[in-house]
Amino acid sequence: MKIAVIGTGYVGLVSGTCFAEIGHDVICVDNNSQKIRDLEKGIIPIFEPGLDQLISKNNKSNTLSFTTNIKEAVKGVSAVFIAVGTPQTEEGGADLTYVYNVANELSSIIDDKTCIVTKSTVPVGTNDEVKRIIEKNNPDLEFSVASNPEFLREGCAIDDFLNPDRVLVGTNSSRARSTMEMIYRPMSDKNILVLFTDIRTAELTKYAANAFLATKISFINEIADICEKVDASIEHLSRGIGVDHRIGKEYLKPGPGFGGSCFPKDTKALLKISKDSGATSQIISTVIKSNDERKINLSKKVFEACSDDVNNKIIAVLGLAFKANTDDMRDSPALNIIPDLINKGAIINAYDPEATKQAKQYFSGLDINYCDNLNSTISNADAVIILTEWEEFKDLDFDNFKSLIKEPYTLIDFRNLFTRLQMENLGINYVSIGRKALKI
Repeated sequence: MKIAVIGTGYVGLVSGTCFAEIGHDVICVDNNSQKIRDLEKGIIPIFEPGLDQLISKNNKSNTLSFTTNIKEAVKGVSAVFIAVGTPQTEEGGADLTYVYNVANELSSIIDDKTCIVTKSTVPVGTNDEVKRIIEKNNPDLEFSVASNPEFLREGCAIDDFLNPDRVLVGTNSSRARSTMEMIYRPMSDKNILVLFTDIRTAELTKYAANAFLATKISFINEIADICEKVDASIEHLSRGIGVDHRIGKEYLKPGPGFGGSCFPKDTKALLKISKDSGATSQIISTVIKSNDERKINLSKKVFEACSDDVNNKIIAVLGLAFKANTDDMRDSPALNIIPDLINKGAIINAYDPEATKQAKQYFSGLDINYCDNLNSTISNADAVIILTEWEEFKDLDFDNFKSLIKEPYTLIDFRNLFTRLQMENLGINYVSIGRKALKI
């Protein structure tokens, strides 16, 4: 089938590329001409493992192309996927300006029987408004509308798209359902569940899923704090509850709190949906508050590990992105910890395999020494903080580590990459999550 994808951000670029990979003829549209020129040259605007190879492969096979001409792109397509940004408003909701602008533009250029599919994460009622806008602008047009929210995890988005737990489609139109069944037939042929609901349920399901996962993260982080106080093991506890099939083991690893493009924005948007509808959402409200406080409290752990004095001390920060295998800095714990340390006089060396360019934009005006490799980052450091769980950090050479940093060897591991016994045997002052700090 011939498909157009409007927007080449994270969702649009991954989705468009993967639609081509499963056999469709895809054209991706963006009004940013520089981005389109770069994509045509094979220059990818985001870091996502495997995406550059997949784009190159499908571009060479002529199943994936890029353009700024939306009118030409939507000619003769079976479906147009809207995958533009829905940034967070000051009130916490989603700014739907770009979605509605696309709907207005499509109303005069799409062919009859085209299916308009919203891929962007949008509040309940958005697709109804998209339908209303198009009908108002072009009353004689025959078209259908569907909601098809994505459930992609940054860092493993390609596998999530090609081998999902489920594909969710919301529509109130039999024509749209038939179109979407054809688009996702390569999935259903592999016995992947393609779940159809009404439009509003699909819109809300996306927010509910992310809010539930965010709740699991905040829950296990709070339990980890209790473990530290009572000298219990968070790893054994997580396994003890995770093997219960009613709970599940995923998202039960403690850390510095959730970040990125989805969980912070979607929990706040769901809270606004709840308030606007007159419902109550005490759990979601508490999850947001708990996550915000966690990132603040992590700075206290760093100060305590440095005897409450970081003035003129060199602190090496390993990892700036909110998680491994992405360059996404949105709501990264680094955005809280690094300014706090600088305000207290610390000298910051920072290193991330992919996120340095993004970090320089977020930390504009702050005096940070950005390093090109791990060794130069930790050299002569008074303490080392692991903020992101990159594989490179999991393979630390501790003989080399101890030869480079100052005594007492202090490692603050906010990803629990190592064990207390391992660090004790190495003579390292070790701070982690959900365990008592180890002082040598």
